[in-house]
Formats: sequence, structure tokens, C-alpha cells
Amino acid sequence: MEAEGLDWLLVPLHRLVSWGAAAAMVFGGVVPYIPQYRDIRRTQNADGFSTHVCLVLLVANILRILFWFGRRFESPLLWQSVVMTLTMLLMLKLCTEVRVANELNLKRRSFADFDPHHFWHWSSFADYVQCVLAFTGVAGYVTYLSIESALFVETLGFLAVLTEAMLGVPQLYRNYRHRSTEGMSLKMVLMWTSGDTFKTAYFLLNGAPLQFSVCGLLQVLVDLAILGQAYAFARHPQKPVPHAAHPASTKAL
Repeated sequence: MEAEGLDWLLVPLHRLVSWGAAAAMVFGGVVPYIPQYRDIRRTQNADGFSTHVCLVLLVANILRILFWFGRRFESPLLWQSVVMTLTMLLMLKLCTEVRVANELNLKRRSFADFDPHHFWHWSSFADYVQCVLAFTGVAGYVTYLSIESALFVETLGFLAVLTEAMLGVPQLYRNYRHRSTEGMSLKMVLMWTSGDTFKTAYFLLNGAPLQFSVCGLLQVLVDLAILGQAYAFARHPQKPVPHAAHPASTKAL
């Protein structure tokens, strides 16, 4: 009787917690990029942020949206992909504008050149949009033709979450190559780590497809490796090299 008497409180509370968790899943993924976005706008320097992070997340979330058509998973995960895709396009737009404004080489590079040496280093945001639309069109067409194949659908889902699990690898490699985390927002990485930990727990507790949970754990490990770099390079900073190139001409990955 006592348990039944508390239903009026427990049921709305459970719904409130569920809605809160769903909202955190949808919008929580974009929060880490807010301090990085503000830092780039304030300093007008995007060298500390690898735009390949945007590439990884765009590919991962487009594939995840296509995976949803073959195997319906929870709506918050679908909307998270839509919100993240829009956020990465905004990050790309800002980084491209800042890089072009600071770049010493004024030669225009475009997606239509099909030059692999300048892939994802184009001079206009419109070129990135063209690339994303081309990838979406090809991947969508292949998915449409193969949607009845369970093997294809499961492989598509695995590729989507595995690509997302590799999110931090471009930043990890960039830090290793420069032996420094200068210009990287530590707040962003801390938010990555906390967000990925929450996301992985959400996958495990809500019975998400196995691919989501395994790759979520991998993503947390990459985040921790980047935090380890920040600690190590802070304790043993690289000595400045004389006559170094102007930072504005230095390209992130």
C-alpha cells in the first residue's frame, strides 16, 4: 500500500529523469565544442583544433542516421546525430573563415579539384558542404540498395560507431606530432571524457546495440590518452625552436 501511495511521486519523477537523460544525450555531445568555438572566435586562430575531428564526426553521424533506417534505435540517439552534424558544420565554417583570413598562401583550393593532397583543406566552406552532400548521397544510395541485408545493416552500424570512437585520434596524433597541446581546449577534452562516459553508461543501461557500447568504451580510452598527453606535455614542455614558421601558416591535421 505504501509503495502504491508513492506512485504519484515516483512515476513523474521517473519520467522527468528519463527526459533529462534523453535531453543530455541529444545536446550533451555538442557542449564540449562551445569553449573551443569561443576560443577560436576570440583568438582568430584555429591551429589548435584539428578540423579532421569535424570530418570524423560528420561521417560517423551520417552513417548512424542511415543505420537508423535499417535498425530503429532510440530517438534521442537519432536526434543527437542530427544536432551533432549541424554543430560540426558550424565549427567547419568558423575554422575555414579564420584559416583563410590568416593564410599566407592565397591560392584557392576547392573540392572540385579532386586533389588528394588538399583533401579537407579547402578555401571555402561551400566546398566542405559539397563533400558532405556527395558522401551522404553515395552512402544513402548504397544503403537504399542494401537495406534488406541484415549483414550490411549491422556492418553499417559498426562502422558508424567505430568511426565516432576514433573521434579523438586526429587530436591525439596532432598533439603527438607537435609534442604539445597548445591551442587545444582542455575544457573540451574534459567534457569529451565526461560526456563519453555518460553516453557509454546510457548505452549499457538502455540496451543499445552492442556496437554502441563497445565503441563507447574505446572512445573513453582515447579521451583519457589525450588527457594523459596534456599532463605529460605540461610537465615536459617542448623547447621553442628558433625561426619557427608563423603560427598562422601552420596547418592542423
